[in-house]
Amino acid sequence: MSTQIERTTEELINDLYREEGKAEIVNGEIVRFMATGSEPGIAGDEIFVSLRLYARETKQGIAVGDNKGFLCDLPHRKSFSPDAAYYAGQRTGMKFYPNAPIFAVEVRSEGDYGRRAEAAMASKRDDYFAAGTLVVWDVDLMSDTPVKSYSAGEPDKPKVFMRGEIASAEPAMPGWTFAVDDLFE
Repeated sequence: MSTQIERTTEELINDLYREEGKAEIVNGEIVRFMATGSEPGIAGDEIFVSLRLYARETKQGIAVGDNKGFLCDLPHRKSFSPDAAYYAGQRTGMKFYPNAPIFAVEVRSEGDYGRRAEAAMASKRDDYFAAGTLVVWDVDLMSDTPVKSYSAGEPDKPKVFMRGEIASAEPAMPGWTFAVDDLFE
C-alpha cells in the first residue's frame, strides 16, 4: 500500500520555485538535472548570446538562458527548463514563463547518449511540440552533425547542420542564423 500523497500541479509549481538547481515537473514529480560540463555549458551560452542579439535587433521576444522555467499543461509534464530558448511572450517578473518557448535548445551532456537517452530526448521533443514550441534543437558536440533542428511541422525529419555551416531555426526564428562553428570556440 502506497502512502505517497499526490500533489496538485499548483503545489508542484510552488515547490519548483524553491528547488535548488535545474529541474522540471514530469509525471507528477520534480525531476532534477545534474550540472553540465564546460563545453556543453559554453555551447548553450553561445546560442543564448546570439538569441539575445536577435531579440535586441528585432525588439521582439525574449532570449532565455539556462535554468529558467517554462510552464505547460500536458497530462504528464508541467514544465521545461531548456539550455537556451526564445520566448515570444512578455517578461513575467519573478514568475516562471507561463507557456513553452517558441524555440528550445537542448545541449547534450555526458550522460545523454545511448538508447534510453535517445528515447527520453525524443519524448521531450514531442512534449515541446505538444506544448506549442515550433522548433527544438538537439545539440550534440560529439557528433559529425552537431545541430539537428526539429520542427513541429515535420518532427521526424530534422534539418542537420554540420561544422562550417550556418544553422537556422525556421519557422520559429525568422532571419536568425547561427554559425555551427561558434559552438566550439
